[in-house]
Amino acid sequence: MEDRIFGTNPVFEALNSGREIDKIFILEGARHSRLGEIISLAKKRGIHYTNVSRKKLDELSDGGNHQGVLAFAAVHSYSEVEDILEAARKKGESPLILIAEGLKDPHNLGSIIRCANAAGAHGVIIPKNRSVGLNSTVAKVSAGAVEYTPVARVTNIASIIDKLKEQGLWIAGTALEESTLYTNADLTGALAIVIGSEGEGLSRLTREKCDFLVKIPMLGQAESLNASVAAGILLYESVRQRNLKSK
Repeated sequence: MEDRIFGTNPVFEALNSGREIDKIFILEGARHSRLGEIISLAKKRGIHYTNVSRKKLDELSDGGNHQGVLAFAAVHSYSEVEDILEAARKKGESPLILIAEGLKDPHNLGSIIRCANAAGAHGVIIPKNRSVGLNSTVAKVSAGAVEYTPVARVTNIASIIDKLKEQGLWIAGTALEESTLYTNADLTGALAIVIGSEGEGLSRLTREKCDFLVKIPMLGQAESLNASVAAGILLYESVRQRNLKSK
């Protein structure tokens, strides 16, 4: 089975990270500097590339914004939760993990992975069932971050939360009711932030498993934030608090 990666940055990062790439299609006559870097990396790694028409690229990408390049690669492999914890240990840092419960929109998951990478989080955890997985849309929206931020796919979120607690992590869930303002909560130390699914939020069991709940104030007419926006706000609040604590 193959996965399609399209867009200049996602293809470049996939090549640069050493990911297994089967073949690359490049828009004939294109002169974009990033495409030149992609061709150079492909030659260096001995990966075959073919110049094709815009019509062909449009077909291969199902009309997506390919930016003149598309690659076929093996479906992205998932990490283990222990790999994420080990990454934190190797850096000498307290783990910072984002758990996304039941997201259906690949754009949300891709944005969350991008936010996690930008904030220096050690990994993302998603469930195997009733959730979008790592596909080409997720890879593109992540702008290459999926190549560097490990994503673990687990059978049971509640069980994983229990295991993370055993490893000394605190679990912060997101909810508007019975919760603390996110800036008033302690988001330092070993922490996993749980973001609920679009529309439904956290499941009852996951909510009960959390050590505490936090909320982001809604000052306008909107009832809630996009899942990836909420993830970014909470991750960077954790970063801010960690930086203050280390001074």
